Amino acid sequence: MLPERGRDGRVTRRARILGTRTAWTPVGDGEFFCPGCGGDRNYQRLTGQRRFTVLGVPVLPRGETGPVVECAACHRHFGADALDHPTTVRFSAMLRDAVHTVALAVLSAGGGCARTALETAAGAVRAAGFADCTEEQLAALVDALAADTGRSYGESYGPGLAIELHEALDPLAPHLAPVGRESILLQGARIALADGPYTPAEREVLATVGAALTICADDVTRLLAAARTPS
Repeated sequence: MLPERGRDGRVTRRARILGTRTAWTPVGDGEFFCPGCGGDRNYQRLTGQRRFTVLGVPVLPRGETGPVVECAACHRHFGADALDHPTTVRFSAMLRDAVHTVALAVLSAGGGCARTALETAAGAVRAAGFADCTEEQLAALVDALAADTGRSYGESYGPGLAIELHEALDPLAPHLAPVGRESILLQGARIALADGPYTPAEREVLATVGAALTICADDVTRLLAAARTPS
């Protein structure tokens, strides 16, 4: 069988004689969200050594390549930054913890004693993934938080709670669409409004939530106003 020829009659044949080959070496493994499969998959982290080949035989090194991530299911290679995306399981846990933290922060700021606020907060937390969450559990956590910080309900919540909000929301925000970030803020707003208008401390907490979710201040103001309007 004659080889295919390029325009000069030699290019294809030469490409078959000369080329490069990469030898991959596994350096780690785990589970990641595969962009190709669209779901959680196992992976191998690989580094490669490129070699110049003659007739398919490696003869000279041509440097290193990678690292890359190889999906165990589809076998496609992705950049190492693919590991920055949380798995579906991890993302669900991050979202659940974020909603729980926001609920506690808002309750601590002003609605901790009101039954309606506790009911609204518990409903949001259960929907986020803590299926067994009760009003009594949230009330106990808010009381413990107040005792730990020496605060009373309605007082400015201080830097400690702001740090907790950022720790829960900062890693999540890049992986949420704008509507998802707004949804978390609106859940906090509904908890605050369950027992009456926003208090200054509640507004302060919700402003921190918005900032941690990378929602601009104007949009935070708009969303908090919209939450007060019955749908």
